[in-house]
Amino acid sequence: SPRTTLLAGAALILLVNAVALGGVYLNRSGEPESRLRLSERELGRPWDWRRGGENSGLALSLTWRVNEADAGEHYAGGSFGYSGGTPEWLDEPRMRALGFDTAPVAENHQGRRRFERQQRREVLLVMELAGPAWQRAQERARANAARHDAAALANAGNKEFADKAKRAREQLKAEEESNSRLFAIDAGLDLAALRAKYPDRARFMILKAHVRPRLGSRERKTVVTGYVSELSVPTVNVPHALRPGLEPALRDTARTPVGTGRRFEATLAVGQRLEPWIEAVAVAPG
Repeated sequence: SPRTTLLAGAALILLVNAVALGGVYLNRSGEPESRLRLSERELGRPWDWRRGGENSGLALSLTWRVNEADAGEHYAGGSFGYSGGTPEWLDEPRMRALGFDTAPVAENHQGRRRFERQQRREVLLVMELAGPAWQRAQERARANAARHDAAALANAGNKEFADKAKRAREQLKAEEESNSRLFAIDAGLDLAALRAKYPDRARFMILKAHVRPRLGSRERKTVVTGYVSELSVPTVNVPHALRPGLEPALRDTARTPVGTGRRFEATLAVGQRLEPWIEAVAVAPG
C-alpha cells in the first residue's frame, strides 16, 4: 500500500543516514592518522564543480602529483601527472606486491594482454608534502629552463627557440611558486608497515587510491608498471563554519592568474578509515 511504501522509504533513508553518520564517527574517533598543513597549491575547487548547479555545500579536491618515469627531457607544464599518472617507483616488483599477476607478461602477447585486462585495485597511497619528490620536480624544471635558455642563446633571433625558453622559465616559476607540492611516493597494502616506513604524520599522509595495470617501454623493452588513477575519496567537504573565510579566497583564486590569488592554508586531517576532512582554515588578508 502507499502508506507501507512511504514508511519503507523513510526507514531506508534513516538507515542510510545512520550508516553514513556512523562511518564519519568511526573515521574521526581518536587522534587523526595524519594531519598536514596544505595551501591553495594543494586544495582547490573540483574541475567540474560548476556543473553541479545550485549546491549549498562546498567541497575541495586534492591536487597531487607523481614524478613520471618517462618525463625526462619531455618536461612540459610542470605537471608530472596531476592527480594521477605512472610514477617512476611503480615497477614490476611493486605491482606484484600490490596483488597484480605479473608472471606471464614477459612470455608473449597473450600474457601481456592478460596483465593489462586485470581489474584496478584499491591500495594505500603514501603522499609526501614538500619533500624530496617535490625537490626533484623543481630540479627537473630548473634543468629544463637552463637547457632551453642555452638553445635560445645558440639560436639567437629564432622565435621558436625563444618561445620555448620563455615557456620553460614560466614552468620553472610555476614549479617554485604555485604548483602542488604534494606527491605520491609509495603504495602498499599494509597500513602499519607503511606508517613504520614513513613515521612523520605531519609530512606523510596515507589515503586509499586505485591502481590499474599498464605496460610501458624502456630502451625498446616492454616493462610492467601501473597507473595511479584516482583517490577513493576524491573531494573533501568544508565544514559550514569554515566557509565564510574560505569562499572569497576560492573566488579570488578562480579569477586570477595561477599563483596570484589570495593565499590560504588548511589543516587536513586523515581519520581511522583513511578519509580526510578539514579541521581549520587560515586566509591571508586580501
